[in-house]
Amino acid sequence: MIWSLSFDPLVPLWALSLLGIAILIIALVTGFMRLRGWVLRTLTMALVALALANPAIEREDREQLSSVVAVVADRSQSQLLADRSAVTDEAVATLSERLAALPGFEVRVLENTSSSTGDGTELFQTLLNGLSDVPPDRIGGAILVTDGQIHDLPETADALGFDAPVHGLITGKPDERDRRLVLHKAPRFGLVGSEQVVSVRIVEQGPGTGPGNRVTLRVRRDGTLISERQASVGETIDIPVEIAHGGDNIFEFEAAPLDGELTTLNNRAVVTIDGIRENLRVLLVSGSPHAGERTWRNLLKSDASVDLVHFTILRPPEKQDGTPINQLSLIAFPTRELFSVKIDEFDLIIFDRYERRGVLPMLYFDNITRYVRAGGAVLLAGGPDYAEAGSLFRTPLAPILPARPTGAILEQPFHATLASIGERHPVTRGLPGARLDPPGWSRWFRLVETELDAGQTLMTGPEDKPLLVLNREGEGRVAMLLSDHVWLWARGFEGGGPHVPLLRRLGHWLMQEPDLDEEALRVSLRGPELMVERQTLADEIGDVTVTTPSGQTSRLAMNETEPGLWQGSSPTAETGLFTVTESDKTALVHVGPQNPREYTDVLSTPEKLAGLSSATGGQALRLSDVGGEVSVPRVVPLRRAAQYAGSGWIGLKTTDASVLNGVDRYPLLMGLLGLSLLLGFLSLTWFREGR
Repeated sequence: MIWSLSFDPLVPLWALSLLGIAILIIALVTGFMRLRGWVLRTLTMALVALALANPAIEREDREQLSSVVAVVADRSQSQLLADRSAVTDEAVATLSERLAALPGFEVRVLENTSSSTGDGTELFQTLLNGLSDVPPDRIGGAILVTDGQIHDLPETADALGFDAPVHGLITGKPDERDRRLVLHKAPRFGLVGSEQVVSVRIVEQGPGTGPGNRVTLRVRRDGTLISERQASVGETIDIPVEIAHGGDNIFEFEAAPLDGELTTLNNRAVVTIDGIRENLRVLLVSGSPHAGERTWRNLLKSDASVDLVHFTILRPPEKQDGTPINQLSLIAFPTRELFSVKIDEFDLIIFDRYERRGVLPMLYFDNITRYVRAGGAVLLAGGPDYAEAGSLFRTPLAPILPARPTGAILEQPFHATLASIGERHPVTRGLPGARLDPPGWSRWFRLVETELDAGQTLMTGPEDKPLLVLNREGEGRVAMLLSDHVWLWARGFEGGGPHVPLLRRLGHWLMQEPDLDEEALRVSLRGPELMVERQTLADEIGDVTVTTPSGQTSRLAMNETEPGLWQGSSPTAETGLFTVTESDKTALVHVGPQNPREYTDVLSTPEKLAGLSSATGGQALRLSDVGGEVSVPRVVPLRRAAQYAGSGWIGLKTTDASVLNGVDRYPLLMGLLGLSLLLGFLSLTWFREGR
């Protein structure tokens, strides 16, 4: 409780001031003239003025407030190394227990995790957020349990916003060693098939390390080893890498581990290069004009990513019908240039109702076969031509064609339907109208009867005869559409059908677009979650395992969202390279920046925090330095001090802040007491004047 004297005048202050001046003048004059009773007269007038000032004694009921102390536990990824996490848990528990036993302290335990933006360990942001509702004069200090690798250190102690000690208790050992790979330069984009250059440097820290050591450096693309070389520590080297496919090409650069090093996680650097395809080159060869020819041409020309070369064979070269020279085409069919010299420049060759008429020598069909097995693609859209004597099956293409013609042609109305595999295959899965019975598209009226020698049937016609057949041949792919009536869908006959998605997907599957692979494991980021997608033709999939950058593994639950398509999601609490595996499939995705600050330097150190701690009166010390073993220093409360740390102890500031619960006021010259005093002095004055 606090006692004090206060005044609450009954008259305006100016009137009370005039009265005081008048009393002073009267006292001086009467005292100078030595009039009888001038002292009593002055005291009586002063008492009247004091009564008008209304003095009172006040009693304040105040409650002392506690000092707020923050214990910040560093839970960043570098704290997961060695035994740092266990040491942190033990230190935080011990500090909480000791601070709870000290009267007048409120403890706040704050947890800090690695920034998802790759900004590293932001320990002071966590501290300021946790104390944002506390007045600065109530803050008793902060104790940071960390490895010392902090990336948001304030430049000065004034930037903290409070005047209290900041202590650092450092985990880790002073004899730690580490080797890391530093990424210097990496492109973000590259044309498919081109070479890009990535620059890296190997750095070593700790006892017994230094520049000049030779280290094995391995390079992987999408998890597959592509090269291995020797590199010197401290030297920046340029490594050429090839962009193998469109989309994300994930390159891992891994240095061999150092004996006794703290972690091998930062021995890797990850570069994601977005592969950009040049325009796909497609060669369309139409055997003769027919109603569906323009369907293929319009579809391919509408795709901005396709460069189309289209030739229509109007007549065989041996045909002589007397056509005037000025009406003949001026452009000869460049067979040698297309099918020998520049055949490898095409991504896809389409034969649309092509009938063998001697335009292409047999040698060129043999070139096409070698082209497919080396990674090319052929699409055969056949009609009666495939069943007759001039069929392409009677050329050197036969070994790569999965469907053998029987010579029969089925001419009857039918609905193209999805086979069981077609319901799961990405080329035909989810076609609009496919789930209806009959399917929600128009009928076709012709089918070339074939017998299947290889490949997979995605669509069938009457009597479950193959209609759309896909096959992989060597490094390339082959597709056969065994009807020439797809144009009925394009023309809107009986409502038409999904010819655009079907033919576009078919073309891109042939050109080996990764998104259309029938067996694929893909992983991507959607906000803070890892999205995993498994495409398969099987009815079931195995367990999906997610491996975090720190090496922890977990099972991921997958749900079948569509036939043949399984999806699952998992939150990401770390930055770095995540690996997802299922059976023999592996997919990689990098979360955060390619060279995260969290693993730039992982050796524990009190030096980074020492300057700020010293400026606030605290100290930064290793937990292993207190008594030789991992132990927590004593905590001492101090009212005011220039230094809040010493050998084996750390201090915290106790606050002077309090809260006012109430005020009791006791007037001195009011009521009977004041009346008695006034009457008493008046009586004494009258008595003295009367003598």
